[in-house]
Amino acid sequence: MDEVLEKYLALEEKVKGYYPNLNTERMRAAFELSRAAHGNQKRLDGSPFITHPIAAAEITADMGLDEDAVIACLLHDSIEDTSVTYEDIAKKFGTTVADIVEGVTKLTRVVYTSKEEEQVENLRKMLMAMAKDIRVILIKIADRLHNLRTLNYQTQSKQSEKALESIEIYAPIAHRLGIQRAKWELEDLSLVYIDPIGYKEITSQIDNRRDSLEAFMNTIKTRISARMEHYSIKATVSSRLKHLYSIYRKMYSQNKDLSEVFDLCAFRVIVDSISDCYNVLGHMHDLFKPIPGKFKDYISTPKPNMYQSIHTTVIGSEGIPFEIQIRTWDMHHTAEYGVAAHWKYKLDISGNKQSDEEKYAWIRSLLESQKDTDAHDFVQELKIDMFADEVFVFTPKGDVTILTAGATPIDFAYKIHSAIGNRMVGAKVNGRLVPYDHMLQNGDIVEIITSNASKGPGRDWISIAKSSEARGKIKQWFKKEKREENIVHGKSAFDAEMKRNHLSMADMGKEDIIPAVLKKLSFGTLDEMYAAIGFGGITAVRAVNRVREELIRLKKQDKQLEKTQTEKLMPPAAAPAKDHSVRGIMVEGLDNCLIKFSRCCTPVPGDDVLGFITRGYGVSVHRAKCQNYLNSRARGEDEGRWINVSWGNTEGERYPTALTIAANDRAGLIIDIATALNAAKTKIHSLNVRDMGTGKALAFITIEVSDLVSLTSAMSRLKMIPGVSEVDRPGVNK
Repeated sequence: MDEVLEKYLALEEKVKGYYPNLNTERMRAAFELSRAAHGNQKRLDGSPFITHPIAAAEITADMGLDEDAVIACLLHDSIEDTSVTYEDIAKKFGTTVADIVEGVTKLTRVVYTSKEEEQVENLRKMLMAMAKDIRVILIKIADRLHNLRTLNYQTQSKQSEKALESIEIYAPIAHRLGIQRAKWELEDLSLVYIDPIGYKEITSQIDNRRDSLEAFMNTIKTRISARMEHYSIKATVSSRLKHLYSIYRKMYSQNKDLSEVFDLCAFRVIVDSISDCYNVLGHMHDLFKPIPGKFKDYISTPKPNMYQSIHTTVIGSEGIPFEIQIRTWDMHHTAEYGVAAHWKYKLDISGNKQSDEEKYAWIRSLLESQKDTDAHDFVQELKIDMFADEVFVFTPKGDVTILTAGATPIDFAYKIHSAIGNRMVGAKVNGRLVPYDHMLQNGDIVEIITSNASKGPGRDWISIAKSSEARGKIKQWFKKEKREENIVHGKSAFDAEMKRNHLSMADMGKEDIIPAVLKKLSFGTLDEMYAAIGFGGITAVRAVNRVREELIRLKKQDKQLEKTQTEKLMPPAAAPAKDHSVRGIMVEGLDNCLIKFSRCCTPVPGDDVLGFITRGYGVSVHRAKCQNYLNSRARGEDEGRWINVSWGNTEGERYPTALTIAANDRAGLIIDIATALNAAKTKIHSLNVRDMGTGKALAFITIEVSDLVSLTSAMSRLKMIPGVSEVDRPGVNK
C-alpha cells in the first residue's frame, strides 16, 4: 500500500470514529478526484501535493466537522490549482460541498500584506463567507495551520509574510470562534518566524527551568487530586505551561524577564456538572489562598465565543501564583473547538436555523458597523474586536450585557439599540449620574436616560466610544442626518491638516492629483470626501497623506522622465562574467561592480531583491516589492536596466534599514522604542518622532540588522510596545 493511501485511510478511520454514518464511498471518491486532479504536483518539501489536503482534512476531523466539510477540505485546492470546476464538484458531491470549496478558494486571495483597499474588501468577503457557512473559515483555518507546520520550506520573506498574516488575521478569528487549540498553535508557530530570536530566548529559559516547573506542577496536581478523591468528587485534573505566545506577549509588552512572569503554570479541573464546578471552587479557595480581583465566572456569564469556565488565580505555600480553570466536559469541548463543538450537522443532529443566525449575529454586526469605515481603520478595529477583553454589566432589569473592556455608557446605549444611543441625554451607573466617558466596570448596573427632544449624538462621542459597533452607528447617524454640516466640518478639518503639512489647495490642483486621491479613497467627488471626514468615515490626516503621496509620486515620476531623456542605457557586457559577491550581493553578468542599497525600500538579506543599473553609481539593489520598481514596470520604463541579483555571502555584514511606527503620542514613547530595540540587540542609526495631532505620533527609525530574521524580531518587539498600532517598512507596495 502506498504512503498517500495509508494517510487517507487513517483519515477515514478518524472520521468514522465520531461520524458512524459516514458515506465512505463518497469520501473516497473525493480523495481520488483530488489526487488525480493534482497529479504530479509537489509541495516544496518534495512530497505529493495531495498530502496537504489530507493533512488539512485531518485537522477538520479533529474539530469534529461533518462529512460535507471533510470532503470539501479534501477538494479545497482543486478549483484554484487544477482543471476541476465548481460544476464538476457540484455534480459529484452536491452544491453544498461545491459552495464550500468555492468559498475557501475565494479566501485564498486574502493576503495581509496586500494594498489596504484590497485587504479590507477581502476581509469583508471572509466575514460574509463566515456568515453564510461557518465551515468555509474552519477549513481555511485548517489549511493555514498545516501550511504553518511546513513553513520552514518557504523563503524568509514568505515565512515572515505568512506568519504575520496568521497572527494578525487567522488567530483572532480562531479566538472569536472559540477554537482555542487552533488559535494557540497558529500563534506559537507564527512566533517562530515573526521573532525567532525572542522565541529561542523564551524556549531556552523554559528548558532551563523545566525540571523545577514540572516538579511544582506535579506537587500541586497531586494536592488537588487528593482533595477531590477525599471528598468523592469525580474530577480529571491536568496541568500545563502557558503557551509560548502568551508568555512572549507578557514578557515583551511589559518588559519582563521570564522569572517575573508568575502565572507560567495553569491547572484545569474537569467535572461532570455545573454544581460540581462551584463545589470545586470552594475547595480550591480552601486549599490555596485566592488572589483578590483574579476571579472570573464565565459559566454564569459566557464569553461571546461560547466559552464557559471558572478562572481563579491562587497562591500556594510555595509563594508561586497559578491559575486554576474549572469546567464541565461539555464546556471543555467547547473551549477546545469552539463553534465546531456544536456543529449542527454532526452525528445527524439537526439544528435550528434561528439559533444559528443568533450564534453568528456578531459577524453581521461587525460588517454593519464597519460599512463606512476607512480601510486602515477597519483592519485595526477588526483586530481589536476579535481580541479585546470583555466587561460584564447589567441593565436595570438584571440582564447581562457584554462590552469591550474600557467601554463607556455610550457603548452600552448603542449595544442596546441605535435609537437608545441616538436619544441618550445622560447615564446612571449604580444609581449615580456619570459623564459619557465614564469607564464601566464588571458588575455595574447601567441606566440610560433618553429624551425625544435629543438632537442626536455629539461629534466627540466617536472618540469617546470604545467599540467599533458604537462608533459605526454614530457615524451612520451623522452620515444620514447631517450631510451639509459634515461637508463644512470635514472641509475645515481637511484644510487645517493641509496647512499643518505646509500644503495648499493649489498643490491639489496640480495635474491629476484630485482624481487620483479620490480614486484611492473610493470617493466620487470632493464633497463626498469632505462629508466622510465630517462624519468620521475617514480621518483628515489620512486624506492629506494621500495627497502628499501623490505629490511625491509625481515628483519622482518627473525626475525619472528627465533621466530617461538625458541618459543613455549602459551597454550590455560583452560576455558574462563569473558572479562575485560584493557587500553580500551576487550580480548576474557583471563582475566586481559598485553596489549600493536603495534608500527607498532598504533591503536586507532574506528579502527578494533585484538590481537597477544606474549611471555612474553601479547597481542599486531594491526589494522586489519596491514601489519605485513596480511603478517603473507598470509604465514599461527602464526594462533593460532592471537585472537579476541575489544574496551571496553576508556573514559579518550589517545593513541599515528604515522603519515607521504609528503610535499613541505619550511620554516615554521614545524610551520604550529604544529599550525594545536594545533588547533585540539592534543598533539604532537615527530615531525621530513627529506629532501627527489628535494624540497620534509617527516615529521614523533607521536601524542596523544582519538579515530579515533579526529585522522581523525587532519589528515584533516594537509592536508589543503599549500604544503602538503599526510598524512598517516604508517604500514597498503593501
